[in-house]
Amino acid sequence: MSPRSPEAPGTAGQDRKSTRTRKRILESAAAVLRRRGYDGTRITEIAELAELRLPAVYYYFATREELISEVVVSGVRATHEHVAAALEALDGSVGALDRICVAATAHLEMVLVGHARAAAAMRTVSQLPDELRAPSRVEEARYGVLWRGLFDDAVARGELDPQLDPRGARMLVLGALNWASDWWDPEKGTVEEIAATARRLVHNALRAPGTDHG
Repeated sequence: MSPRSPEAPGTAGQDRKSTRTRKRILESAAAVLRRRGYDGTRITEIAELAELRLPAVYYYFATREELISEVVVSGVRATHEHVAAALEALDGSVGALDRICVAATAHLEMVLVGHARAAAAMRTVSQLPDELRAPSRVEEARYGVLWRGLFDDAVARGELDPQLDPRGARMLVLGALNWASDWWDPEKGTVEEIAATARRLVHNALRAPGTDHG
C-alpha cells in the first residue's frame, strides 16, 4: 500500500483529519477515564490507546485537565440532547410518569452503549476538583432542569407518590442509572432487557398509590 500524500495545512482534507484525530483522543480519554477514574487517568495511557505520540495529544489539548473537562462536558451535553430528543418524539397523551420512564431509558442507553463520553462523564463528574467543575456544572444544570421538570410535572398531575421527596427520588433514579455500566454484562442481558427492567422499577417505585400499574 502506498503512503498517503500529506495534506496541506488548512485544506479540507487536513481539517477532516484533525477532527478525526481530536475525536479519537476524546474517545480514548473517555475509555481510560471510565476505567481509571479521574485520579487514575494518565495522558500516556490515552495516547497509547489512541495510537498517537504524546506530543500529538498535547497539540490538541494543552493539559490533562483540559482534556478530561472536555470529555465530561461533551458527555453530559450529548446525554441531555439524546434524552430531550426522546421526549420530544412523544405525543401529548403520554403521562408524566411514562415520560420519566422514557427519559430513564434514553439516559441508560447513553450510559451503556450510546456514547463513551456520556458513560465516562456520568461515572466521574463528581470526582472532578472544583476548578474543573465550572464548565461541567453549566451542562449539568441544563440537564437538571429537564429532569426537575419531569418530576415537577408528575407531582402536579398527581402521578408521583406524595410520600416521596421528589428531589431525593430523582437523584436516586439517576444515580442507579449512572452506575449501571459498572455491573452490566451484555452476555447476561441486552440493553433492551435492562431498559425494560429499569422502566418497570422506576414506574412502580414512583407511582402514586391507586394509579395505573403501567
